[in-house]
Amino acid sequence: MKMKKKEEFIYFNEEAYNVLQNYLLHQVDSIKNIFILVDDITSIHCLPILFRHISFLKKSNLIKIKSGEKEKNIYTCIQICKDLEKLKATRKSLIINLGGGVITDIGGFVASIFKRGIRFVNIPTTLLGMVDASIGYKTGVNLGSIKNEIGSFYIPKFLIIDPHFLKTLPNKEILSGMAEMFKHGLIADKNFWKEMNQIQIDIIQNENEWIHLIQKSILIKQKIVDQDPKEKGLRKILNFGHTIGHALESYFMSIKEMLHGVAVTMGMIYESWISFKINGLSFSDYIEIRSKLSTLYPIQNQISQLEIDKLLLIMEHDKKNEKNKIQFSLLKEIGKCSYNCQVPSSLIKESFLI
Repeated sequence: MKMKKKEEFIYFNEEAYNVLQNYLLHQVDSIKNIFILVDDITSIHCLPILFRHISFLKKSNLIKIKSGEKEKNIYTCIQICKDLEKLKATRKSLIINLGGGVITDIGGFVASIFKRGIRFVNIPTTLLGMVDASIGYKTGVNLGSIKNEIGSFYIPKFLIIDPHFLKTLPNKEILSGMAEMFKHGLIADKNFWKEMNQIQIDIIQNENEWIHLIQKSILIKQKIVDQDPKEKGLRKILNFGHTIGHALESYFMSIKEMLHGVAVTMGMIYESWISFKINGLSFSDYIEIRSKLSTLYPIQNQISQLEIDKLLLIMEHDKKNEKNKIQFSLLKEIGKCSYNCQVPSSLIKESFLI
């Protein structure tokens, strides 16, 4: 399956590798001009899968970084740029980013700045990477504990989606990606939300269903992005759950790592309650959302007043803010979302205490 925009660039399954192989053979000057960015996990579990599909990539240049959100910083990018320079990368080079959201975010950002821009391909290997991080042309790294503070909009040459990589993941990583899929239903497609409510986590037993849901989730996000590529308006609805979610992720990063999906799920629950209070979301919809998400995810129920104050300070750095006001995307009902919603600090604090 492939998706069409102004040009085709999202491909699935075996067709994806055939398209990529043909492009590399005919549009890249030399195998030495191909670079594969991996981390110490994907180099073991995912690189052999890529090599089985496109064997000549074994002769390309490999750049490896450590895994984890802590590596998503400007210093890692500088080191990758130095590696590219040492390996004689040129403006005609191409980077293949093989990994989860950290790899595709870092690799895309490096591609956007090295020699003022070189080509790149994303091959996400996590569910979160497939349905969220690699979709939408955003690249970037964290600035200290502030999520994605440095970045750019830069379009990949191809996005290769191979659901077979999901078999290499533990269930907690599947759940992390599912959070974004639930979000896509909540903000734009009530029927998809209902489909997601029926899903089983066991990807090996339900592979065909997973492929269908992944494609549908990507289509929902890509349709929104196509209408608003630079996030001037409609695209902001994709931030539902993220104003609070990113603050939670940033704060707890320094204490213990909180998976993105868990943080966003908590954010969606809190922001659904705010939606109920000020944006017309029905109480029954709020209860449905809270019940489903809290059943699947390890929600942290007790957040101290001191932690709440620190979370509010982090939210003040959110990129959506305007005129020093924290901006939220809030639900009107399941499947419909508003953006640029100002929420008083008192109500944000109250949402943590429900």
